Amino acid sequence: MADRKQFLGAVKANETLLRLLGESRDRVVTDGELREQRISFAFGNALNSDRITKNSVRQASQSVRLFATPDEHTKVDR
Repeated sequence: MADRKQFLGAVKANETLLRLLGESRDRVVTDGELREQRISFAFGNALNSDRITKNSVRQASQSVRLFATPDEHTKVDR
């Protein structure tokens, strides 16, 4: 239980982190940044194998295409 004592009291927020979060709140993520996030996510969740590299995931991502399905957030009223 000693490891959890740090969470029992009030914690002061890191001012620098709060400022950076505020600055990034309205920032638009570029297509390139989103693509790299997806590649990183896929690589991080891949099986542990010497054959799977970040570059191999990047190459595979160029040939695999996902199709968007409409949902409540993308419906257009006509």
